[in-house]
Amino acid sequence: MVERSTASAGANGKVVTAERPDDIRNVVLVGHSGSGKTTLVEALAVATGAVPRAGRVEDGTCVSDYDDIEQRQHRSVQLSVVPMGWAGTKINLLDTPGYQDFVGELRAGLRAADAALFVLSAAAGVEGVSGTTPALWEECASVGMPRAIVLTHLDTARADFEDMTQTCREILGGGRVESMLPLHLPVYGAKSADGHRPVTGLIDLLTQRVYDYSAGEHTEMPASDEQLELMEQARNRLIEGIIAESEDETLMERYIGGEEIDLGTLVRDLEKAVARGSFHPVLIAAPPPEGAREGLGTTEILELITRGFPTPAEHPVTAVSGGKSAPQVCDPKAPLAAEVIRTASDPYVGRISLVRIFSGTLSADDTVHVWGHRAGDEAADHDADERIGAVSLPFGKQQRPLGQAIAGDIVCVTKLSRAETGDTLSAKDSPLLIEAWSMPDPLLPVAVHAHSKADEDKLSVGLSRLVAEDPTVRLEHNPDTRQLVLWCLGEAHRDVALERLRSRFGVQVDVIDHKVALRETFAGTASGRGRHVKQSGGHGQFAICEIEVAPLPGGSGIEFVDKVVGGVVPRQFIPSVEKGVRAQAARGVTAGYPLVDVRVTLFDGKAHSVDSSDAAFQTAGALALREAAAAAKLDLLEPIAEVRVVVADEYVGPVLGDLSGRRGRVLGTEPVTLGRTEIRAEVPELELARYAIDLRSLAHGGATFTRAYARHEPMPTQVAVTVRDRAEPTV
Repeated sequence: MVERSTASAGANGKVVTAERPDDIRNVVLVGHSGSGKTTLVEALAVATGAVPRAGRVEDGTCVSDYDDIEQRQHRSVQLSVVPMGWAGTKINLLDTPGYQDFVGELRAGLRAADAALFVLSAAAGVEGVSGTTPALWEECASVGMPRAIVLTHLDTARADFEDMTQTCREILGGGRVESMLPLHLPVYGAKSADGHRPVTGLIDLLTQRVYDYSAGEHTEMPASDEQLELMEQARNRLIEGIIAESEDETLMERYIGGEEIDLGTLVRDLEKAVARGSFHPVLIAAPPPEGAREGLGTTEILELITRGFPTPAEHPVTAVSGGKSAPQVCDPKAPLAAEVIRTASDPYVGRISLVRIFSGTLSADDTVHVWGHRAGDEAADHDADERIGAVSLPFGKQQRPLGQAIAGDIVCVTKLSRAETGDTLSAKDSPLLIEAWSMPDPLLPVAVHAHSKADEDKLSVGLSRLVAEDPTVRLEHNPDTRQLVLWCLGEAHRDVALERLRSRFGVQVDVIDHKVALRETFAGTASGRGRHVKQSGGHGQFAICEIEVAPLPGGSGIEFVDKVVGGVVPRQFIPSVEKGVRAQAARGVTAGYPLVDVRVTLFDGKAHSVDSSDAAFQTAGALALREAAAAAKLDLLEPIAEVRVVVADEYVGPVLGDLSGRRGRVLGTEPVTLGRTEIRAEVPELELARYAIDLRSLAHGGATFTRAYARHEPMPTQVAVTVRDRAEPTV
């Protein structure tokens, strides 16, 4: 885009700092799994001198995917921050996982950043741009976040630069040509026998220069006649797009009038359009050759970041103080306003909090006010003063000490034992709360129990630390099924959560079948007689009661009615009968599921002046209920969930068919955005155990859904028979 600059700081692993917020750029990398985000981060780190080489954990040059779990799974599972310096500017690159199960880490990166690079693989074609990418693109657009596109893997046989650029326009840009245009054209080397076409250089459309990267260095070379011809048409279209999106009407008139626009004016308008989020340049990137320092396009990307992306001051955040909302000024001298972006545990240091500072200055050993978004009994743990420990600069596995950090920067702090992801840190004398960002609701249930007695002793602490680290994990103690359930985003997310429990917190758990909270009820009226008479020497047991059980409307619970006359059951034992009936109803009467929505009427019985007791009548009441159940037809009730699925129009048919196959009732469909439809349906929860996984496969990752409990209703007879056969008998 412009003349090349040299790295200013951070070479050879030195700490990169900034004296003003205007000298900071926070950029998040977004893209599907395998698009090359981590490779691009490492190439930029090498180009700026932040690391001497790419990708070695043992010598500290691995800036992303350094975690043990990431090394074993060969993919990113957590957010990584890589600071580097370029042309006097500190750049914080936030590398995010591309797999959908770790979208919580991606949301954290979006919160911490002021601009986004969408890294898309040209080899993946339409699949690389579809899926979750449009939703993330719209999410950035909703907050006015500037975005640029970086195309990778252009050297593969199936990759086509023009086709990929057009696909991006159609799916992400709504077909508007002028808002999404390339700043460079690729220069290809000779094609090999296997169809491999190496990209050896770039044609810079603004400067009208050709740069060669084949030797691992940014070298200018003369343009050929063919390249000049390609350049002219693409450059004219680029200039028109820049002028249109920067809304520089005077410049448009000069351009239409045939005036030659100087490079400096074009660059200023480009920077203005990019910072406004109205123009999205398309760039090209490829890793450097073995042993080389510069990858293809790294210089151009760094120049765009430093000159075209906004500073932290141009992307303020809103906070609530004293009941009033106001944007926070990005000023190091203002009161502190910071947010915990993510939390992690270190076996030696303890809890480490990654913090984005929106206002003020954060220094080691400061006392800050921690304010969170939780309510109820936990509010006290997230509305208190706390003294932080060290402030450090994150860089791969390393933590580089800092004395203090200013507004706009991203740093790590230690010893925040109460603060969790999403909590606000502010000055203790002026507490405030930054508006929370949305996190996806985990919808894959995973029932677990401790592997051993030793694990059981550590389970509670381990789970609480896991949930504090990852807000996309939800912990549920289900009172109906008596199971401990971890709700996750998918199978990969589940595997990582269980692995973290084992490796970080020393807790081994076993995964068991997840149970759905089924219930039973009477389909008709029935009577039962409970007789508990025992004489075995000494004090005996004597209690007889007769009851009638009738169904009630859904949600009525258990209703107990006393219609005893003549004192056949003494007054003091009638509560005992009720207690026995309710205890048996809670245990279930046939398959071990709670009995609900019935009226139990006690109308007769017998007692003994010596042998009758509270315990005897409790037992008789339970026996009477079981006898009534044996004589009646029982319905098995299953929970019904209201499901809302948002899916691309092309997958509406398959999703509707799948919902029908899950015994679902479709309530309606309606368009929600361009090319996307919302489906509303009621589906039995028994059929939703793996829906988070199956829907992703069905819609190729391009669908989301929510679920909410609606009611319990009778299960179809054939399904109920199968469920009862698998259930343990009630005792």
